[in-house]
Amino acid sequence: MPTSSLSPDVTFIGLGAIGLPMASQLARSGLRVGGVDPSEHARERARDEGILAVPSLGEAPVAPVVVVMVATPAQLENLVAQVLAERAAAQHWVIMSTVGPEAAIASGARLTELGARVVDAPVTGGVPRAESGELTIFASGDDQALGAVSPVLERMGLVRVVGARVGDGQAIKVINQHLCAVHIAVAAESLALASSLGLDPAAVLGFVETGAAASWMLTDRGPRMLMSDPPVRSQIDIFVKDTGLVAAAAAEAGAETPLLDAARRRFLAARELGLGSSDDSRVIETYPAPSDVVTARADGATR
Repeated sequence: MPTSSLSPDVTFIGLGAIGLPMASQLARSGLRVGGVDPSEHARERARDEGILAVPSLGEAPVAPVVVVMVATPAQLENLVAQVLAERAAAQHWVIMSTVGPEAAIASGARLTELGARVVDAPVTGGVPRAESGELTIFASGDDQALGAVSPVLERMGLVRVVGARVGDGQAIKVINQHLCAVHIAVAAESLALASSLGLDPAAVLGFVETGAAASWMLTDRGPRMLMSDPPVRSQIDIFVKDTGLVAAAAAEAGAETPLLDAARRRFLAARELGLGSSDDSRVIETYPAPSDVVTARADGATR
């Protein structure tokens, strides 16, 4: 697919598992999209989608809208440190990464000092909804900035304006990730329990996902939990990072989150098993297999 030599309408920074389908959605909608990603593999995949990508922000042509989809607060901080005032003054920056309120507020303040307008707009829906343009976007910022970037955001999903301050979107995303983390962990625990009770977990999943216990995470992650080598749609490491952001926000607010803390321990345990880059559904591997449970019971009975 050919790329355009014209200046881009949008510079999209971070062309990973979810960033690339988001950028591709913009390109398919008719916008001229330029990309930035240090990974050569990511840039090659972007070129296949008609997006000319470069390794660094300094090499990217100036675009009126910059969308940020980096992975961590540290990456966002490092990126903003590279922004030049002569470029920022003509730009709207949209922080769509999940980085937590503190990082968004700090980076937003720095960008504002440089003359940029800033919108805080983290997303939920994962890779499938990024690919279909059906993400939910928690957008916050002043009316002028939101109005300027809404035509871009609406091409990627449903925009929910959640506040006027940079950081409000991240605060909503913290709550969203709190629920997601707990839902994934309890889905894994329930399917592991089904196996321990001698039931077919695939059959159990089919029964319960249509009842009162249904959840989007159960239906989405449950089938992958039952695969021996599921495709990677969202990594364990993402939930290690995100549950850390939730825990930090809760501690700052003086809130108690015992269920989040229990789910976080599971994701950390999965990373300790070497599953950090694996699909987050593999958190089920932190629960013992039925044979392990039987062996443990037998050992206990002979002591």
